[in-house]
Amino acid sequence: MLTAKLSQIKLLLTDCDGVLTDGGVYYGEAGEELKKFDIRDGMGVERMRNLAGVQTGIITGELSPSVIKRAEKLKITELHLGVKDKPAVLKEILNRLNLKSEEVAYIGDDTNDLEIIKLVGVSFCPADAISFIREKADVVCQSNGGKGCFREVAEMIILAHTGHKVSARPTEAIKLNSGIKIGPGEPCYIIAEIGINHNGSLEIAKQLIDEAVAAKASAVKFQKRTPEICVPKDQWEIMRDTPWGRMSYIDYKRKTEFGIVEYATIDQYCKKVGIDWFVSTWDVEAVDFMEQFDTPLYKLASASLTDTQLIKRILLTGKPLMLSTGMSTTKEIEDAVDLVWSFDKNYPLFIAHSTSAYPCKPEELNLKMIQTLAANYPGVPIGYSGHETGLATTVAASAMGATFVERHFTLDRAMWGSDHAASVEPQGFQRLVRDIRDVEIAAGDGVKRVYESELGPMKRLRVNISEEYKTKA
Repeated sequence: MLTAKLSQIKLLLTDCDGVLTDGGVYYGEAGEELKKFDIRDGMGVERMRNLAGVQTGIITGELSPSVIKRAEKLKITELHLGVKDKPAVLKEILNRLNLKSEEVAYIGDDTNDLEIIKLVGVSFCPADAISFIREKADVVCQSNGGKGCFREVAEMIILAHTGHKVSARPTEAIKLNSGIKIGPGEPCYIIAEIGINHNGSLEIAKQLIDEAVAAKASAVKFQKRTPEICVPKDQWEIMRDTPWGRMSYIDYKRKTEFGIVEYATIDQYCKKVGIDWFVSTWDVEAVDFMEQFDTPLYKLASASLTDTQLIKRILLTGKPLMLSTGMSTTKEIEDAVDLVWSFDKNYPLFIAHSTSAYPCKPEELNLKMIQTLAANYPGVPIGYSGHETGLATTVAASAMGATFVERHFTLDRAMWGSDHAASVEPQGFQRLVRDIRDVEIAAGDGVKRVYESELGPMKRLRVNISEEYKTKA
């Protein structure tokens, strides 16, 4: 009975405080009330929209600016703040959207939700709702408000609409939030990995972005670490010669790590010049940091392929995930992919073949792994992350089916730093992009035809010309 009712739902309305948040109040510098939201709930909004065609709306007495920001991020347009009469708002929504009451569900937790609970098709409440609401709601969730309650409801609705928890793995190109698609039939997505080649300088980073745009790259990529997490404690005080003088290794890593000011500038700058940007995150806190920006995807470095906590944290963002497979066994790749599929069979996933040697010798590139991965994971866009010194093998990777390629990018291979020697300079990157695009054009469609340009040589060189070409030739 409940499943039948849930299958009719077209709009899920929810209270905010105590449902989307845990009811706690946090204050900003100006004294404004801020709210803490659960990322899993945000993923629920996206999954309902994409998998079941169910939209989300918020009806709340709250006036917190963080509620508005959260709705904007999740593209929730049905937002009603400072509401005193929730049933009246519900009736207005039903009339305006031409919905029946049984096509709407509601999640509430307090006495002011009682009347609207009586009017909708299915009502829910968090596990920690007041006892009176728990008695009246159709379904009491196992999760508390702000702790996954909304996601729990979303999954129930998705299951009722689709008949199963997850559907088949993706078979089409994946569309990024920038509008670009990556996958079979799409132009190769060419990534200029700046990584840490900016050497801690925002100006160098801007120069590299400019050069990537000039080369017509699809995206630039950086790396984000929390040094105190990623650098082993026993290496912190090892002294190192750097461009800034002799300093401890931890201070050096802090010196080269960009923070909020630098990445906010990079975000604005990339939008201005019209190029995608994203990062490889090396720890959970780095993902938390990057969620301040609406980047199109996350990259998981080869070194992190076995970091299950990091993978799980990225999955909670709902953003496409690009796994790099260097220094990994087949079993480790399978385990990482299984972790993603166990979270969501529909999760937008990319897999990059890679060999983690800097620079990598040609005999260790093993480009046929691109085809092996494509066979092992049908429907998943497969790419290539290269660390070789030449360009030809990366072009070959695109010809062998890589739907995206990535190469380290530098202004000068002689610059100080660990990754510059295995990087491509601006002129080389321009040639790389040009050659990949030429190969894509040259690949054609596989249909044999005689071109107009061949008719002249045909007339000059052939003894016998087919009747269909005699008049043309």
